[in-house]
Amino acid sequence: MTAFENKKAENIFLPREAVILNIKETSQLEKHFTLRNADASKMIFEPGQFLEVSLFGYGEIPIGLASSPTRENSFDIVIRTVGRVSTAINQLKEGDSLYIRGPYGNGFKLEQLRSYPILVVAGGVGVCPTRSLIQYIMDRREEFKSFTLFYGTRDPSQQLFLEDLKQWRCSDKVEYYETVDKADEHWEGPVGLITELFKKTSIAAETRVIICGPPIMFKFVIYELDKIGIAHNHIFVDLERRMKCAIGKCGHCQINNKYACLDGPVFALSDISNLEEAF
Repeated sequence: MTAFENKKAENIFLPREAVILNIKETSQLEKHFTLRNADASKMIFEPGQFLEVSLFGYGEIPIGLASSPTRENSFDIVIRTVGRVSTAINQLKEGDSLYIRGPYGNGFKLEQLRSYPILVVAGGVGVCPTRSLIQYIMDRREEFKSFTLFYGTRDPSQQLFLEDLKQWRCSDKVEYYETVDKADEHWEGPVGLITELFKKTSIAAETRVIICGPPIMFKFVIYELDKIGIAHNHIFVDLERRMKCAIGKCGHCQINNKYACLDGPVFALSDISNLEEAF
């Protein structure tokens, strides 16, 4: 559903209050917030959609939903401290409130993923918006065929959702592979680029693939998928990093004739592969 389909009866410019239920410090820069609407209403969204998150007096920032709509009593976001708004939000405490608009954008088209093998390739903070889909698949595992997850970070200190990682490593619901570009003295896992993980398993040509991560990663992951023979209309990329106003007014997320906030942030690769500015 689009923002306008989901919020026809509401003022799309008017933020709503959300209460912070829990905060976890996931790294030196990121904090993981679990929220609930202040009026106790259910947050209705699709995996891959995003929110505009704000504090009065500071401004607002677009943030992907980092939990599945199957987790009905709350919803999660992850905030990286990079600017004025995110710094202010990351100083809040449990029980405080922040403000949200949305959800916005077009998420993952679940009808195009069900009954197929799934591969999620998440690099760095790209695991945040994809976690929404990962949780959805884990909660409704019977709706999908094989499920493979690749997760790569620059170094071990940048890994997010550490509790999730422990579960994924031993779960029979997902074939999980991880790597870091550079190890520290405690890391005992694989070291190398995320594309090295393709050597550790076999990916079928019928697989539906989701990619989210730094721009440089897309090019090399797509190269590996082309070698397997996966059609570009079966590859879905999340371009959430381009967001700004969320409603197609500011032009910040414009990619030629497409707006990431209205037409995305999730795109089939076949729809944007000829747009040089996409990655």
